[in-house]
Amino acid sequence: MTDELAFMSASELGPLIRAREVSPVDVAEAQLARIASMDGVLRAFTYVDAEGALAQARSAEAEVAAGAYRGPLHGITIAHKDIIEVRGMPTTAASRVIPHAVATQDATVVAKLRNEGTVGLGKLNLIEFASGSMGVFGFARNPWNLAAYPGGSSSGSGVALAAGMVTLATGTDTGGSIRNPAAFSGLAGLRPTYGRVSRAGCIPLSWSQDSIGPMARTVADVALMLGAMAGPDGEDLTAAAGPVPDFTEDLGIAVGGVRVGIPHGYFMDGLDPEIAAAMQAALHQLAALGADVIPIELPASVFAPAASWTIAYSESFVFHRPWFETKSRDYTPAFYHKIAAAGLMSAEERIVSQQVRQRVTREFLDAFRRVDLIVTPSNRALASDDGIPAPGALRWTGEMASVTRPVSLTGFPALSVPIGFARDNTPIGMQVVGRPWDEAAVLALGHAYEQSTGWHKAHPPALPAEIPPRFGAAGPPAPGPGDATSVTAGWVMDMARLLGHGFVTEEDAEAIAPLLAPVKEQLTLARATLALDLEPPVRPAGFPW
Repeated sequence: MTDELAFMSASELGPLIRAREVSPVDVAEAQLARIASMDGVLRAFTYVDAEGALAQARSAEAEVAAGAYRGPLHGITIAHKDIIEVRGMPTTAASRVIPHAVATQDATVVAKLRNEGTVGLGKLNLIEFASGSMGVFGFARNPWNLAAYPGGSSSGSGVALAAGMVTLATGTDTGGSIRNPAAFSGLAGLRPTYGRVSRAGCIPLSWSQDSIGPMARTVADVALMLGAMAGPDGEDLTAAAGPVPDFTEDLGIAVGGVRVGIPHGYFMDGLDPEIAAAMQAALHQLAALGADVIPIELPASVFAPAASWTIAYSESFVFHRPWFETKSRDYTPAFYHKIAAAGLMSAEERIVSQQVRQRVTREFLDAFRRVDLIVTPSNRALASDDGIPAPGALRWTGEMASVTRPVSLTGFPALSVPIGFARDNTPIGMQVVGRPWDEAAVLALGHAYEQSTGWHKAHPPALPAEIPPRFGAAGPPAPGPGDATSVTAGWVMDMARLLGHGFVTEEDAEAIAPLLAPVKEQLTLARATLALDLEPPVRPAGFPW
């Protein structure tokens, strides 16, 4: 019964807690036991507050017994990505750069979820500042296959949920950092419409692309969380002032006649064969549920990763610049080199990126005149992919081949749901994209698919007696011969000197050059290919405010 409680969804537990058939204390104890026995290997948590969690669980139990039931999240366990402030817990961003000070107040989303009666278990591991590596607290391990990647940057959120160590978790998504770990961990994870959820109390990566969102083992739980998290906030002027609907209301409705757009070309090219097969099966299932599957075109999306990368990391460079001057060696190299690289982009490239953002958004909006939702894979490669391009792979790999970044540029809502498993037992995900503010439709389709297949009911295997090397332990693959490029280490050093970036060393330049080259190449092609006669946005495009 202990493991059964640990893996039950909030939607299942809520009625049982309300009827006093299950105690929140028993659920918290079951999951704390799993944390104690498994997290030494899985490294999902940066901080566990067992004493505080049990006190909150006992308080929830007493409130329910006294007739003060707060709602479906009362007594449900939750943990928060360690870039979001939680009162009484340290905020680290998985970095050595900032003092690991105990937060004195909750981020807005934490306060809202706390008001619903959730029981906080602790803080979750992540890639440094949501875009580096996990070299500070240890690398989170994928419980489905310990040698596979757990996804990032909300790595700990995905691992803790998949392993039954918590019932709900928060994540943040800039380029795909909720959708990616949700896909690789066999979960549901939603990037809400930009502005749906307040970002107050969260350390930023990209002011114009960050979204805080819910992660859980079922779409219904994601819907419950979003209802609690969403809404206006005086501490974040980008938090929309509109009413928050009941996102659970449309769950369970028939999806017959829903028009589902499938963007061929960029989104379907270069897929791992097992992902391609799983996607075809998922599309057949959507059709069997009555959805109308309609081919669409989103050609500008091929340039979206470079634009998203440039905008996000240029904003991050501005945020981190003061620390780069004094603490550059305290960062993980993965984060420092990426953000320092963005600091070398030209003003022209940044404006072109904003114009690409407008073009991509217009294409999505045009597509939504023909279809109700858009469906793509959540990833091109399996969680166990070693990073070496397969035959027939796209010209650009890694972040430059992302299928989640185009949606990040638009600010539209997107959900990842599991659609199967590869032969190596790693999960595969599907991305469902909706019109701005229409999370309800996204969740309804995701829920209908989920309930018709049952992939969400699977649990990872027990930890093996012999722990294999983690994903990436051998280091990145050796670079191939590639194409000639003008972005050399020498060019990086010349530009760094010109801009006065004295924190960039010749060793840094060797790592920065290959990061910059594909981004600059994409943006050059974008300017030559697209009619960028667009005024760049001063806020995320496509919104009426």
